[in-house]
Amino acid sequence: MTTIPYARQDIDEDDIAAVVEVLRGDCITQGPNVVHFERAVGERVGAAYAVAMNSATSALHVACLALDVGPGSLVWTVPNTFVASANCALYCGADVDFVDIDADTLCISIAALRDKLADALARGDRLPQVLIPVHFGGQSCDMAALAGLAAEYGFRIIEDASHAIGGAYRGEPVGNCRYSAISIFSFHPAKIVTAGEGGMALTQDVVLARRMERLRSHGITREAADMTQAPDGPWYYQQIELGYNYRLTDIHAAIGASQLRRLDVFVARRNALAAAYDRAFGELPVGLQTVPGDVVSARHLYVIRVAAERHAEIFDALRARGVGVNLHYIPVHLQPWYRRLGFAEGQFPQSEHYYREAITLPLYASLDDAAQQLVIAAVRECVQ
Repeated sequence: MTTIPYARQDIDEDDIAAVVEVLRGDCITQGPNVVHFERAVGERVGAAYAVAMNSATSALHVACLALDVGPGSLVWTVPNTFVASANCALYCGADVDFVDIDADTLCISIAALRDKLADALARGDRLPQVLIPVHFGGQSCDMAALAGLAAEYGFRIIEDASHAIGGAYRGEPVGNCRYSAISIFSFHPAKIVTAGEGGMALTQDVVLARRMERLRSHGITREAADMTQAPDGPWYYQQIELGYNYRLTDIHAAIGASQLRRLDVFVARRNALAAAYDRAFGELPVGLQTVPGDVVSARHLYVIRVAAERHAEIFDALRARGVGVNLHYIPVHLQPWYRRLGFAEGQFPQSEHYYREAITLPLYASLDDAAQQLVIAAVRECVQ
């Protein structure tokens, strides 16, 4: 039986030609294609600075470091995300806590965040230095509300927009950092646009951008103004802080830049497929993610929610019918590593309740109508 995967990259001849051109050129890494990709993404979303890296996880790590997250710092994110959204703070030696999600949007709950902040302040507990909201499924969080709370309580925001390139909030592109210090995109093959692997940090702040550029490349500078002494010669460089080898290759950048030209086509197709799912499931006993009116989702994921007591049964039945369903996400605080840090079941009930019901259906730009109808038919058969 042919399985319809939940996600799939869409590589065309232009993408292949872009890679071949790099391979036949002079620089397959640390060359002009990375700069071109950065500029293209920055211009696409309206961010002044873009720093490409080898993964979104690396970009999250470097973003935290650029905001001086370290031992003694506290970072908050949501449980309904991939572990990287929390791990990036642990890499810096910081502490992590979570804020529950909204039951309808599946993004961070503004009410839960407001209550958690007020409670921490009243008890004299630490407030977060950085908040990492996650644009789940390609859908922006309520960034204006988050920015208001950031101003009130003094924390910085890193948008984990790994799912959301091509999305919009209040008529503006996700990633422009109007309401945040830094935004992060992912170019993993399952995402809207792929570079094979890769990520990018975007910002409007030149100081943050320059520091992230340095941190992705061993903490090394060739800028005389940043050095502790005059350069010995044109070959000279200095490592002025502890950085990492998080660079993106020109091969990956060429794929990403080629893919970016089809971003609008990808997002339009994903939204058309999501609308077809919405129509098909309107009368079925399944829950769907609510998209607010001021949000255009990039539709990285399409999730249905089924009765918890039938969750495993329906999941297995769909896979048995060739529908490659998945689940996004197991709540981070329930992972064994985080349980060892003191987190436990029952702390974030909305995320836990969602996990017991969620099933991710196939959704990608090259999913054709006939394959989608097979998915719809299988869901109808298994759910009813």
